[in-house]
Amino acid sequence: MSHLTITRFSAILLASLALVACGGGTDDDLDKRGTPTSVNATLATLPIEALSQAEIDSLLYMREEEKLAGDVYTRMDALWGRSVPVFSNITASEATHTEAVRQLLQRYSLPDPAAGNTVGVFQNPDLQALYNQLVADGSVSLIDALKVGVHIEELDMVDINTHLARVDNQDIRRVYESLLQGSRNHLRAYYQTLLNQGGSYTPQYLSQAEFDAIVNSAMERG
Repeated sequence: MSHLTITRFSAILLASLALVACGGGTDDDLDKRGTPTSVNATLATLPIEALSQAEIDSLLYMREEEKLAGDVYTRMDALWGRSVPVFSNITASEATHTEAVRQLLQRYSLPDPAAGNTVGVFQNPDLQALYNQLVADGSVSLIDALKVGVHIEELDMVDINTHLARVDNQDIRRVYESLLQGSRNHLRAYYQTLLNQGGSYTPQYLSQAEFDAIVNSAMERG
């Protein structure tokens, strides 16, 4: 790959990872506390390294998992967006998440499992089943929809950390670490909005201590 191509990729990825890890609770300032997360400007200098099978599998899975988050939030915003802005705000951020992973697929000439798929359509059968279940759960009430948002971000964090333990390519790790920070901010936003609406949530994937440490800390800045 030429230096020009690498530089162009990096510019696109840096732009796509200006993640607005937004809020959206009833407190108007919550939106403003969601601040951009960016990949380090030195991404252009990172090498294109050989991919292990674990890294290939990881990129393909993460591409669809990030799409799942955005697709579910799109559905939830259509149902509950008049009540709270959080779904709309985070849907926009999720579009940059999935685009960042797509750019990595392009960089390594890997097929895009989400190419041509509309909202709610996935190649991975497990993610398809999860999408169907989450949309059904979130369609019951606004409280349930907000719980779905917390659920997705909690699961995303666990999955990203699992993938980080299996990949060593510097560019992949840089993107995943940025996605992880965005997910922590999204979790904070959904959970605060849930509390504001009178709801509650018990962690399903993180320990209670890990969950509390995230939601009781401030939005992170890139």
